[in-house]
Amino acid sequence: MSKASGPSFVLELPLVVNPHENRVLSARFEAGRQLYNAVLGEALRRLDLMKQSRIWAAARKMPKGPPKSAVQKARAAEFSRIARTVGFTDYDLQRYATQCKNACWMGDHLDAHATQKIGTRAFRSAQRYQFRTGGRPRFKPRWKALESMEGKSNATGLRWREDHLEWGKLHLQAFFDHKDKYGVQTFALQCPVKYCRLLRRTIRGKTVWHVQLIMAGVPKWKDKNPIRAGKTSIDIGPSTIAVVSETDAFLEKFCAKVPDLQKAIRRMQRAMDRSRRASNPDNYNRDGTIRKPEKGERLQWVFTQGYLRLRSRLKELHRRLAAYRRAEHGHLANRVITTGDTVMAEKLSYEAFQRMFGRSIRDRAPGGFMNHLRRKAASAGGEVVEFPTRTTQLSQSCQCGEVVKKPLSLRWHDCSCGVHAQRDLYSAYLGLHVQKECGGWRLDTESAREGWCAAESLLEKAVSGTVQAANGRPLPASLGIRARDRAVLSRRCNGAEEDPGCCSHAAVMGMARAGKTSASTTKTPRL
Repeated sequence: MSKASGPSFVLELPLVVNPHENRVLSARFEAGRQLYNAVLGEALRRLDLMKQSRIWAAARKMPKGPPKSAVQKARAAEFSRIARTVGFTDYDLQRYATQCKNACWMGDHLDAHATQKIGTRAFRSAQRYQFRTGGRPRFKPRWKALESMEGKSNATGLRWREDHLEWGKLHLQAFFDHKDKYGVQTFALQCPVKYCRLLRRTIRGKTVWHVQLIMAGVPKWKDKNPIRAGKTSIDIGPSTIAVVSETDAFLEKFCAKVPDLQKAIRRMQRAMDRSRRASNPDNYNRDGTIRKPEKGERLQWVFTQGYLRLRSRLKELHRRLAAYRRAEHGHLANRVITTGDTVMAEKLSYEAFQRMFGRSIRDRAPGGFMNHLRRKAASAGGEVVEFPTRTTQLSQSCQCGEVVKKPLSLRWHDCSCGVHAQRDLYSAYLGLHVQKECGGWRLDTESAREGWCAAESLLEKAVSGTVQAANGRPLPASLGIRARDRAVLSRRCNGAEEDPGCCSHAAVMGMARAGKTSASTTKTPRL
């Protein structure tokens, strides 16, 4: 079955691998690593030759035009013609990979389909560098081997047969979840397999193997996460996320269960740096910077056994972070879809987030969450609609039409028209009323004013629920709730026997303002 025919999803299963099969698979992955380096080197060589040619310089001087215009299409066609002339295409590099494989010992370990996919992988890495969507690709050293290999179809090479994976003479038995509480695995195994991907992971110093089955169709949606048809809006930040729909709203710490390993990672990185400097003193200048090699020279690095142990421990920490982050992204995406299958969100630059907030973005990855949310929404029959921030300005706008620029330190929206709300929640609420017009995306202030009466109580409940859910744990400063005020609100909530909404939004907002009202004298108004 063709890989491009219709939607697909992934089912991952662990494999039972004995020591002999582990050695055979390791040899094949080593052959794949060396073949990838060879094809990547050839791809970069052809790319450099193409950029140095005169016809390439002439093509760059061709006039540009808007996307999909005749001028732009002619320019793109000329670049494609030059790439075909030089041999910088996917099929040319697949052919080169096959020639390399057949000319040496790699032919005893790799099949035709795996070889072609390795050639495609090297070509796409070089192509991203060509289009400036990625840096110059690096060769894979021995200690950083390939982590996956895949086939092109389920007919030959890597292929799935009933309950096991076949690759040449290897028959690798899969380990199934016999409980299968929600029937996800049983449903997936009934779908046709497009192709297979073999994964190698290192978990706590041990090598484990998994197979990913790319199935045709859409995955089964768990019954515990019912899909609700409707519109929901999210406001995502580096440490918090606010979600507002027509019937529900919540505000919480973004990826709250991801452990804070920043100190451990930093200490390990400093220990690795000390070890590297001690074992390679000739590679550093007196001021501590790395020495620039002379012409024709290449710096030689010596890594001690202690350094290698630290590197493996650091890799394990990053693996743990990725596993926690992936699980949190899945839970949060399911929760958002249950409030509405059409998700409205601002189109943000997560690269700018990385420059501004650094390690916080590394640990939580809001851009990765948005990709996960798009896939979840598509499998649920919905979509994620992103609108620009330049024309909407939700964090600066009010439903009365007033636009006031507010600093990031101001976490509460307080307008003269009588609207008082937590800033992130209010931005998410306004996102429900963003509509696309002829001139672009605009905020419909009239519909926002009409729906505010019903939404105000939802935002109040979301704020009080956030305070109660903290249960003594520290809250992000971006919520705008001080520790002293939160303690007062928690005591009031714990002492109430009725609905937790007793901590009204007005009380929280009054405490969270710029310290004008004391928490001990603020009274909780009735709802």
